Amino acid sequence: MNSRLLTDLRCWLTVCLLLTFSFVSAQRNVHIHTRQLNTVWDFPVSVDLTDEISFSESLVLFHLKDGKKLSFSTDVVDSLTFTTTPDSEDKNPYRVFQLNITTTNGTAVTSKEDYVPCFISLGARGSFSDYSGSASIRCRGNSSFLWYDKKPYRIKLDTKHKLLGLEKAKSWVLLANYRDVTDMMNTFVFEMGRALGLPYTNHTRYVELFLNGDYKGIYQLTEQIQQNKNRVAVSDEHGILIALDVDDGPGESPYANDNFWSSVYRMPVCVKYPDDERWTVNTVDSVRRVFAELETAIKNKDYAQVQQLLDVSSFIKYLLIQEFVYNVELSAPRSIYMHKDGDGPWVMGPLWDFDAGYDFDWGQMTTGHTFFTDFTETVMGSNPLKRNGQYSYVPQFFTDLFACPEFVEAYKAQWAAVKDTIVTHAWDECMRYVEQMRTSGAIDREFQRWPISRKRFDTELDKMQKWLQNRRIHFSYLVAAIPVPK
Repeated sequence: MNSRLLTDLRCWLTVCLLLTFSFVSAQRNVHIHTRQLNTVWDFPVSVDLTDEISFSESLVLFHLKDGKKLSFSTDVVDSLTFTTTPDSEDKNPYRVFQLNITTTNGTAVTSKEDYVPCFISLGARGSFSDYSGSASIRCRGNSSFLWYDKKPYRIKLDTKHKLLGLEKAKSWVLLANYRDVTDMMNTFVFEMGRALGLPYTNHTRYVELFLNGDYKGIYQLTEQIQQNKNRVAVSDEHGILIALDVDDGPGESPYANDNFWSSVYRMPVCVKYPDDERWTVNTVDSVRRVFAELETAIKNKDYAQVQQLLDVSSFIKYLLIQEFVYNVELSAPRSIYMHKDGDGPWVMGPLWDFDAGYDFDWGQMTTGHTFFTDFTETVMGSNPLKRNGQYSYVPQFFTDLFACPEFVEAYKAQWAAVKDTIVTHAWDECMRYVEQMRTSGAIDREFQRWPISRKRFDTELDKMQKWLQNRRIHFSYLVAAIPVPK
């Protein structure tokens, strides 16, 4: 920024600040417009009249009332504007929004355990209310954290707030989707789950992220899976939220006090709620006993009892989605969530983590990003009771009910009811996001930053669409052919 422009900005900002004092309300948004990567970014900062904004030769500096400082380099600042009323909201969730995160003193974010204090500025581009505020950030994920340079993150706001039209909460997730060149694998499943009516299915908002001034590319902002009234709304006193997950279970996390091996099928279980704030010495044992009742009923093929203990409809919908997208995490198991409210039945979900589906080539885990090769492979197989798919060790918790004719008939009927529309619906929703990624230039910037295996977005999208089309036809034959026990 040249000295003449800097002087002009200082004078202009002084006038704006003086005008601000004449307003009745003390809360205002300052919009920092920066020019980087051949586009203009709008990062809003909510300020009070007591906050100080100053210029130096190199920085635009915000001294916020909570003691935090937020700076933007004058090398990239294009202009500043003030708004006194919220922008109109057209509630367009498909746009690619603009997110800037600045950590205190520019501290690097490298740990999955330790949060780093930060300040968040989220430009909603007129589609929703802008947001800015203090928060903390840390890394998250397992394979995505260990093997890929583009890290996923978890954000915890200092106070609960809506983001981009999503319900108020503190905790949020930024999925990197690094090995998913399409950026649509999780979104496609979320759209399937919502169309099927699975409860607490996550939403998608795409953002382009700057972290301490470094452009990190496209991220999928979504809800953290947790118990609260705007997430998994089981009761505070009697609710349970668990994850069947190798990484969080006693095998990989033997020193954690929130996990156990399930009593009947010996699956790794992590208790997500009750959490630390409501923990008692009997919590894990209590959840194990309650879960064992369901396991025992499934093991005994006692379908009448199963129907009392399990929301069978959610179980069927959940398995159909897992098998349809060939999500091999079912076999581990990983990221399989279940919840229960008081004396009510166990319910499957929320859905989570699908970038290992779609026929991912695990042999190229760290060196490639190959999907969509074979649309005929299965996790549970053409006869799930016998587990004759590619993963013969999938827990029988998911397959033993195929010994019950009522369950198999319901499984077949559910797919027959949706097979002609659900794939097209979910894909059409994905294409709305894709259109915004293209027209905004976000995809071009993403691949400048992360030239993943020289694969191109349009090529992989085309492969995904063809795989889904072929998968739908093949899967319909597969489900129809599952034997009904006599």
